[in-house]
Amino acid sequence: MTKPFNESAEQNKHPIADLLTELFRDRKRVLEIASGTGQHAVYFAKRLPHLVWQPSDLAENLLGIRAWVEDASLFNVKMPLALDVERGPWPALDVDAVFSANSVHIMSMRAVEAMVKGVGELLKEGGLFALYGAFNYDGNFTSDSNRLFDEWLRSYDPLSGVRDFEAIDALAREAGLDFVDDHAMPANNRLLVWRKAGSTG
Repeated sequence: MTKPFNESAEQNKHPIADLLTELFRDRKRVLEIASGTGQHAVYFAKRLPHLVWQPSDLAENLLGIRAWVEDASLFNVKMPLALDVERGPWPALDVDAVFSANSVHIMSMRAVEAMVKGVGELLKEGGLFALYGAFNYDGNFTSDSNRLFDEWLRSYDPLSGVRDFEAIDALAREAGLDFVDDHAMPANNRLLVWRKAGSTG
């Protein structure tokens, strides 16, 4: 099949990989949620050869991701897994990081809640959760372009939209994830990082 292609993923893969090179320097296995076309999966696996990269997405998107993975023929990127964060079941994976890009603004808030809860249950103590995309702060858009993007999203799906950082951080805390860092990225995007907290007893 013809490999699917997303221009946004092509443009943002370089700055994201530059940051993940440092952020995931001591990681071994990463689950990517909502891998989309698969472009990120193969590029990040190539840039970070010490990692085993596990892409995942809804079942209807797996053929396109598989086409990218097969074409790349990299030893450290796995064939994609079907994962619907709301319906589950989540695959039983041994990973020390989870990554997702441009996902929460196309999900319903219910799906966002399910994803963050699932990440908290999947990761062991010290595991990292890195989330890339556009976010609001204190209920405010950080740019006119993000405001217009939100309007465009909601015109297609009223349940979608640019999410508030504070709301996602509250979900993360409920899931046992401590906020670590907020990295500014090109095109008014951010890369947010949480770490799975230790046992409370």
